[in-house]
Amino acid sequence: MKRSVKIALRVALGIVACGAIAALNVGAVARRALTPGAPFDAAALPPAPDYADPRSWSALPERDDAGDAAPPSAPAVDQRRAAADVFYVHSTSYVGRSWNADTSDAAVNDATDRGATGIQATAFNGCCAVYAPRYRQANGMAFTRSSADGDRAIDVAYGDVRRAFDAFNARRGAGRPFLLAAHSQGTVMAERLLREAISGTALREQLVAAYLIGGAVTVDGLRERAPDVPPCRAADDVHCAVAWNARGAAYVPTDFEMHRPDPRERLCTNPLSWRTDGARAPADLNPGAVFLESDDRAPRAGLAGDAQCVDGTLIVHDVGATPRDLPSRILDRVLGEENYHAIEFQLFFMNLRENAASRLAAFLAASARQSR
Repeated sequence: MKRSVKIALRVALGIVACGAIAALNVGAVARRALTPGAPFDAAALPPAPDYADPRSWSALPERDDAGDAAPPSAPAVDQRRAAADVFYVHSTSYVGRSWNADTSDAAVNDATDRGATGIQATAFNGCCAVYAPRYRQANGMAFTRSSADGDRAIDVAYGDVRRAFDAFNARRGAGRPFLLAAHSQGTVMAERLLREAISGTALREQLVAAYLIGGAVTVDGLRERAPDVPPCRAADDVHCAVAWNARGAAYVPTDFEMHRPDPRERLCTNPLSWRTDGARAPADLNPGAVFLESDDRAPRAGLAGDAQCVDGTLIVHDVGATPRDLPSRILDRVLGEENYHAIEFQLFFMNLRENAASRLAAFLAASARQSR
């Protein structure tokens, strides 16, 4: 058994055992088990990744890696000849009590490759060359409640992502269209990148769309800090942002929410219709959920039912059995019943794959018209 799986099993089983013994809420026990045991110390940080070194990337288009997997019916493009690029910022893959992860840790990197890049960034390899940096991700507890230590850890993580984005732009050459994609912690980093490095710059004109999934992206936040990157309102809009947080109708928030409280309404894009109008979209608009981490990588049409944006949350109905391993099922238990945060990409994988190609086609067509 790989070390990362052993770590996940040990932590997850420990959480459940402690919860049973203490008769406490599982989320509260998990929080206590994962909270760093010492104050943030800049002098104790792991070394910063060098983005000139291929080992500092989970995926690069010129090599075989975690960014290459695809459903058998929808193969990846030759990434060395793709018309556009995607910069993907991965979700939390670090389980430990340090404030920031070490990008040279083989277990963390394996978890990133398998549980993030390999099942999320791959949604975009049907149209684009995949770039996915490793970074000194912050401890997950930094995102649940505001603290000076947590903010410092997040700044370290963002500093790496910003440097990786600069390296991405240098590697790919000037003027090429690109997509920004992220999930969870990665979305916190990517939204900040959108505000500080893309909005109001020439890069905004190269941005096809930003897919900011599983974060706390708000309509007002975009309007105030990235006004030239509005919410996408239709399937072929460009220079815009997509976001959703997927839950079931029976979901009840727990004390293990992975986002700090924000009273503003979150942006909710329905990936079945690519609209934000709150209309309920039918399940037959989903060409298939895809779980590339499973033995059966074929799209699973009908696994999820209708979906509707309600008060900033994507309510997904009638989600069937998903191929989740034991650590993942324990994570699902910690997150709460009908919390689909961990599978927000997989449930709508083919929608994402098709929409990325459609938006890129619209972008290229508009560029061609402007150059005439």
